[in-house]
Amino acid sequence: MKSKLSTSFDLGARTPSKGRLVAIVGNPNAGKTTLFNSLTGSHQKVGNYPGVTVEKVSGPLVLESGLVDCVDVPGLYSLAPVSEDERVAAEVIHGRSDDLGQPDLLVCVVDATNLERNLYFFSQLAEAGHPVVVALTMVDRLAQQGKSIDIPKMSNLLGVEIVPLVGHKDKGIQDLKEAIDRNLENPRVPNFDLGLPDALETKVAALRERLARIGADFSKTEVRRALLQPSEEFESFLRDFPEMQEAFDDARAQLGQEGILKPTLEVATRYQWSEMIERAVTRQEGPARKRSRTDVIDAFLTHRVFGLVVFVGLMYLVFQSIYTFATPLMDTIDSGFGWLKEFVSPRLESVPVVQSLVVDGIIGGVGGMLVFLPQILILFFFIAVLEGTGYLARAAFLMDRLLGWCGLNGRAFIPLLSSFACAIPGIMAARVMPDPKSRLATILVAPLMSCSARLPVYLLLIGAFIQPKFGAFWAGFALFAMHFLGLIVAVPIVWVLNRKVIKGKRLPFLLELPPYQWPKWRDVWLAMYFRGKIFVKTAGTIIVFMSILIWGLSYFPRLTPSQEAQVTAEYQAKHPGADEATVSQHVEEAQLANSMLGRFGKTIEPVFVPAGFDWRITTSILAAFPARETVVPSLGIIFSLGGEVDEESGNLRDALHEATWPDGRPLFTPWTAVGLMVFFALCAQCMATLAAVKRETNSWKWAVFMFVYMTALAYIAAVGVHMLGKAFGG
Repeated sequence: MKSKLSTSFDLGARTPSKGRLVAIVGNPNAGKTTLFNSLTGSHQKVGNYPGVTVEKVSGPLVLESGLVDCVDVPGLYSLAPVSEDERVAAEVIHGRSDDLGQPDLLVCVVDATNLERNLYFFSQLAEAGHPVVVALTMVDRLAQQGKSIDIPKMSNLLGVEIVPLVGHKDKGIQDLKEAIDRNLENPRVPNFDLGLPDALETKVAALRERLARIGADFSKTEVRRALLQPSEEFESFLRDFPEMQEAFDDARAQLGQEGILKPTLEVATRYQWSEMIERAVTRQEGPARKRSRTDVIDAFLTHRVFGLVVFVGLMYLVFQSIYTFATPLMDTIDSGFGWLKEFVSPRLESVPVVQSLVVDGIIGGVGGMLVFLPQILILFFFIAVLEGTGYLARAAFLMDRLLGWCGLNGRAFIPLLSSFACAIPGIMAARVMPDPKSRLATILVAPLMSCSARLPVYLLLIGAFIQPKFGAFWAGFALFAMHFLGLIVAVPIVWVLNRKVIKGKRLPFLLELPPYQWPKWRDVWLAMYFRGKIFVKTAGTIIVFMSILIWGLSYFPRLTPSQEAQVTAEYQAKHPGADEATVSQHVEEAQLANSMLGRFGKTIEPVFVPAGFDWRITTSILAAFPARETVVPSLGIIFSLGGEVDEESGNLRDALHEATWPDGRPLFTPWTAVGLMVFFALCAQCMATLAAVKRETNSWKWAVFMFVYMTALAYIAAVGVHMLGKAFGG
């Protein structure tokens, strides 16, 4: 059985690639994704690497010699990974990915304005012994600084072909394709001397040879790092091979005696080499700018006061856009599926079971899933635009100090803010988190933010019980408090999760501030397209399936004709003047009470009585599991008003006021209303959200964990509110 470390130190043969494979690699913010989009266009596949939640983006690359597979590898600064993304990227580069095999060619994206740092990573690639082509980006920005790169000289020094690019204008793309074609036919492996001590390199070569004898394939960089800066993973590997452990210990002892065993030796040497290359190939052709445009803008946008004002304004715009601008589109989708229901329903009237399955289960389920799509598309439009301009990094910088104490960093503000509109795009936006544990913590608390789906419940209960008794001010305060409650609770929850459940250490928040630029609109549209596609194909499938399941639980078993006649007769005897529609609504309520869902609601009623909820409230909670938006229609059915009511319906408010317990006590009081709102504010009462969590974490484990802890939290809070109400005589 493989250990947890087997993916990092894999012994034996590598998995062969199914076809020619080109991997796009490089530092973050070097222009890698823009280049990948230019090479592959919209013909991309988005998935996960096996066993992890790191996203894998691949697509076909059309060359003169034919099609090759192209993969956009997660950005990394070094082949010594510190996060899940970087670990996966390093495995792809070394050919240890379970589903990709060894790349035939690495296209190393190098930022011309940050040569020293980018060449550090290139030097590690070169030592790995893989064929490389360098795509030199940002040459237009370097020219704005009055500088240029001597391409032939740099190519000669690095020993590889170099193609200058202006990615956002697609300049040089065809030249790069031709270079890739040439290097696939005649690969060029970089070959140069970093200037490390001969004694060290001799030991590295000898240890590599001994490792190869036991079937372990490690690059020079990996073996050298194991000597100078041994990691726990590599030491664990050596413990399984005592003879290799002894060889490494002897080598370290000898290097230590010669004064070579310095942890910073390799890093310092690589940066010296990178600096030497940069000085050799960079030419100053014009007057150097004393202060760039980016520096001028940053003086304002990263200011401790004005920067926060701009940040709040921008986030308000994003929030309002998701919360408000999506409404017409969502209403259109809702109306479209409403029309479809009306069109299909009469044609299936002769078969009631099929009619209900198709209209309420299938059409209702698909419509309930697609109604979220506008919010997701608008969210990722803004994220792509802000990322494309370079502002997203500044926003993370501003928020880091506010979020740092509970274990998150500045990037968490994006998913948390987005979740106030809808938890699904908020959970998907957690991909901006730099490491898997902080991303998981963000995902697990994002649904605590009060999304727009909770709003109908708030408006119904506040309008029925708070505003009539306490006035408009307290009604507004209650609405604000319900939205703010989740945020107040989320911060200590994250603190507990980070220390007791996930047990992850907060990584240093290393952030590069890229230069400001206009976003590339093709990248923006592609981001929206692929995010929407992922949602519909993955989370959407689960949502539709669960909607049909909930429909079945609320539809079966049916009342027999004699039972239906008895319910009708009893109601007409108590309400002689009731019209046919009212009687039909009462029969519908009886049917729901008789269904498996209604029976389950009655069964678990004793559990919710301490919170002040009877079986009717409990059943409406259960019926709302596909989506919180169904709470109000469910209450309409339960209280004999039909499913067409909304939060503004006066007859529903009247019915809630008149509802009583069997002993005649009012079912709803202001305290009951507050308790129910608190329950909905804190519980994970949304199947779509759980489906999104499963999709993003690649496991049902965390979706179930989130459902359990949030439901328990909501229950305890609702019971607390009810007990407080009883203490004050409510």
